[in-house]
Amino acid sequence: MAFAISALAGTAATGQSDFQPSPSVRQYAPRLAEIMSAAQLQHLKLWFAGKSKNWELAAYELRQLTDSLAQAAVFYPGIPVSNVTTMEKPLLAIADAIEMRDVRKFAASMRGLTDGCNACHTSLERSFIAIGVPTDQQPTANQIFAPMGKAQKK
Repeated sequence: MAFAISALAGTAATGQSDFQPSPSVRQYAPRLAEIMSAAQLQHLKLWFAGKSKNWELAAYELRQLTDSLAQAAVFYPGIPVSNVTTMEKPLLAIADAIEMRDVRKFAASMRGLTDGCNACHTSLERSFIAIGVPTDQQPTANQIFAPMGKAQKK
């Protein structure tokens, strides 16, 4: 996990990524809004997975979020490298919290990540796009965030 996050900074600098589209879609570059919408959903799902102590799902969502940020850096080189590299510290802090299964550290790290997202938006003159740490109210969804052994059946 830490390797993938550390590679994020290198991805932004070199334009290289593990993301390799199939030959039929090589000409397609997703709009930045599409990548960021995916990242917003991954941020939300990461939060609920961590709060539910589903560490496997949290680790998965963190990888997805990291990949989305790397894709944004690769497809949109106009995003300053410093914006991408400043995300490394909060992403690593979340990875550590997940590995330690520490809910408090996870919550604090998510606040740091959220602040980093908003700082990036502000630096790109998009401060009108602001996100927050999700509320504890579960969104209307069809995904169960609690580990399956602990999921409540309705």
